Amino acid sequence: MKSLILGSVLVMSLLGLIIILFRKRIGLSFFTSFGIHLVLAAVGIYVVNYSGWITGTYIPLNPATIGTVSILGLPGVGLLLGLKISLFG
Repeated sequence: MKSLILGSVLVMSLLGLIIILFRKRIGLSFFTSFGIHLVLAAVGIYVVNYSGWITGTYIPLNPATIGTVSILGLPGVGLLLGLKISLFG
């Protein structure tokens, strides 16, 4: 019974989201732009981790770090590196 209720809430919220997206004319361009930002953020963190520019630092790939880099861009990578070096030596 609990899974039926949760499933119906999920379906209703998904339908509501789709209606809002297409009524506001956001469409698929938003998802394309968002996907490109996520991929570039992951690539930026990957390059820093495995290029050897700064030895001994590793930025984990998790939603918080990818979100930070996708919002801030390359300065977000610098921010994460600065936090990593200053907080954890």
